[in-house]
Amino acid sequence: MARLIILDRDGVINFDSSAFIKSPEEWHPIPRALEAIALLKTDGWLVAVCSNQSGVGRGLITPDALDGIHEKLRHALSRLNVRLDGLAWCPHRPEDHCRCRKPRPGMLTDMMESLGVGPEQTVVIGDSLRDIQAGQAAGCRCMLVRTGNGADCEKAVRAMGVDSVCDDLWSAAMTLRESAPCS
Repeated sequence: MARLIILDRDGVINFDSSAFIKSPEEWHPIPRALEAIALLKTDGWLVAVCSNQSGVGRGLITPDALDGIHEKLRHALSRLNVRLDGLAWCPHRPEDHCRCRKPRPGMLTDMMESLGVGPEQTVVIGDSLRDIQAGQAAGCRCMLVRTGNGADCEKAVRAMGVDSVCDDLWSAAMTLRESAPCS
């Protein structure tokens, strides 16, 4: 049976910026995040990224620059002999009310469908309320990391019934490996 991890990008894999990550030069992985992805892959998980990228819709970043950022991510993972199983992004702004922008679940459900995995075998790991809302709307297990915006929304996420809150993606990967809850 396939198992899938869907990761948010900014704040989970790489450092986030309120001014958006607009170029490959601005993309910097959070310590041990790439190694966490490698660990998840070693443990037999499919790993995909689903990320809101409204900077494209706002004209702050070009699709080509975003492709360059994702190529930098893929190259960094390839040095660990790891490859993502999927990568999707939503260019829309919140006011566009599209089906793919988190907190709506469209991007997540499309990813699960494309990889042939159901929500009961999927874990969504994010650093924001909208990541968790999208994961819950898609019927997935959810985990919050305190990196990025996670520490700021932890109380609200716990109020939603999510009790798996980890310091970072490495801790989340270790939690999944050991099947023990984070704090």
